[in-house]
Amino acid sequence: MGCRDVHAATVLAFLSGTASVAGLLAAVLLPNWRQMRLYTFNKNERNVTVYTGLWIKCARFDGSRDCVIYDPQWYTAVDQLDLRVLQFALPLSMFTAVSALFLCLIGMCNTAFVSSVPNIKLAKCLVNSAGCHLVAGLLFLLACAICLTPSVWVIFYNNYLNRKYEPVFSFDISVFIAIASAGGLFFTSVLLFLWYCACKSLPSPFWQPLYSHAPSMHSYASQPYSARSRLSAIEIDIPVVTHAS
Repeated sequence: MGCRDVHAATVLAFLSGTASVAGLLAAVLLPNWRQMRLYTFNKNERNVTVYTGLWIKCARFDGSRDCVIYDPQWYTAVDQLDLRVLQFALPLSMFTAVSALFLCLIGMCNTAFVSSVPNIKLAKCLVNSAGCHLVAGLLFLLACAICLTPSVWVIFYNNYLNRKYEPVFSFDISVFIAIASAGGLFFTSVLLFLWYCACKSLPSPFWQPLYSHAPSMHSYASQPYSARSRLSAIEIDIPVVTHAS
């Protein structure tokens, strides 16, 4: 697998990164990070479940889909440290992943539409597709770390709340969506790194795996010294015949 064509690995990485960003967006917007189950022993009343998200809080009776209590200003008064950290971590992870997607798209477009022979005057200044994919892979890996760490912390913090108060807390579906999205970001970065390692079989600098010099410069390269030495020796051994006038 070389660098001069658009390969299935880069396309699959772009699709995987897009799906992961969509999953992060769903996890950010859903009010399902933590459930607090409130039981009642009164037969005339129903149990209440409080759904806590990053931005809103909703309380529902069992068997009902309508919120008895809906707090759209919850994001300003979050009193749980793990959710407060997620309010900053997940948008930052999304921004990093979107930047990586943009770089990945630039790399694919550069591979598909730019000539394979660069201008000799600009060969040292070009940012080629492999360089874009390399940086995109690093950004995807960073976005994975930013998303995964606080998402896993929610599970441990939930156990801490159960020990501190009562065992009425449980983490909800948004935790699994965020962790799965982080796994998708990691898979995307691995794909891009594998593609880049395949490109590095070419003799080239770190940032520009395709063109360290213009191809025209390599086509007119001089012969090795040993070949010139043998050629010179042959030329010296050839006798020169002169005709007398």
